[in-house]
Amino acid sequence: MDEQKICIIGDGLAGLTTAIILSKENIKIDLYCNNTKKNISLDNRTTAISESNYQYLKKNLNLNKKDFFWPCKKIDLFFENKEKITKFLKFEEKNKNLMYIFQNKSLKKKLVKIISTTNKIKIIKKNIEEINNEKGFIRFDKKKVFYDLIVLSMGSRSKLYSTIEEGRTIEKDYKEVGLTAIIKHNTKIENASQFFLKEGPLAILPFQQKAFSIVWSVTNKFFDVNKNNIRKILTEKLKALLKAKSIKNIETLQSFPINLNLKTKYFKKNVLILGDGLHAVHPMAGQGFNLVLRDIKKLKELMSRTLTLGLLIKESFMLKDFYDSRKAENNLFGFGINLTNIFFKHNRYFSPLKKEILNNINKFSFIKKISQSISDKGILF
Repeated sequence: MDEQKICIIGDGLAGLTTAIILSKENIKIDLYCNNTKKNISLDNRTTAISESNYQYLKKNLNLNKKDFFWPCKKIDLFFENKEKITKFLKFEEKNKNLMYIFQNKSLKKKLVKIISTTNKIKIIKKNIEEINNEKGFIRFDKKKVFYDLIVLSMGSRSKLYSTIEEGRTIEKDYKEVGLTAIIKHNTKIENASQFFLKEGPLAILPFQQKAFSIVWSVTNKFFDVNKNNIRKILTEKLKALLKAKSIKNIETLQSFPINLNLKTKYFKKNVLILGDGLHAVHPMAGQGFNLVLRDIKKLKELMSRTLTLGLLIKESFMLKDFYDSRKAENNLFGFGINLTNIFFKHNRYFSPLKKEILNNINKFSFIKKISQSISDKGILF
């Protein structure tokens, strides 16, 4: 059988990773990226992935954690009640790491370098004007190109998804703003922590010896009122939480709206949505890219089986099998994170009960074991 040909539209982390992992099969890949030149160095966001997902990437991408991955063996969770900060849960592993943290731009550079060394992937800088799922082609510059599979991985807001999803999406506007920044410091911070504050959850993610990133989710109202002083507020907040006398510097402070977006339709004909466009979840649990990696792993597994059987991708049930195997976990994670966010929101009526629950949660070791396992490997059906 001749090599089948697929295209991936989008050169973010999801698109680049998908291209490299699928290129290990007997297929050719065209990777389309925006014709507008991007400066990867401007992307200072950080991402956390679980131990099992790290091992999957390490095996398939020949990664070395010493390059840019920061291992964490411990995660501390804190809750604020009446201005008092209390640690209510600690996840810790002695013989392995709970997760690995990296700057997005570091992994992107590595992925681009890998792609440059393979003849299986061709990068094409074109703006896609149309996707025709009925006939299986894309169009740009008045030119049509046909593919056996078209993968859309363009973030969560692309208009190209509309012909696939047909309005069938679970959406929620959290009316929150996510604040991200790189913090340079002179204290000792080796492991991750999550603070559930009255303003909203704040995560601390170290990725270098003297640097960590933060993701702080605050209400639109809080942000609008304090946006001119947000750097000062964040500095004082971090000094108090970390018991640090000073914070050396806050770099690249950025903000973005937070929404829940879960597609209920993953594909149409031979066009598949993948990445953030498939499931955008609240950042408080750091599960976004973990879900993406599990999606890529399943897609690779199903594609390998399809090609081994000598089937044509566009005439197989591969995308239906992908949908059936991934929808439940993606939705459960999305809803579960949503409920967790609701639970930790400041509420003077519910706070006494919440305090009682959190003060006793450490007594139930099975809860910690289950949550650790799910965070690491997902929900196994």
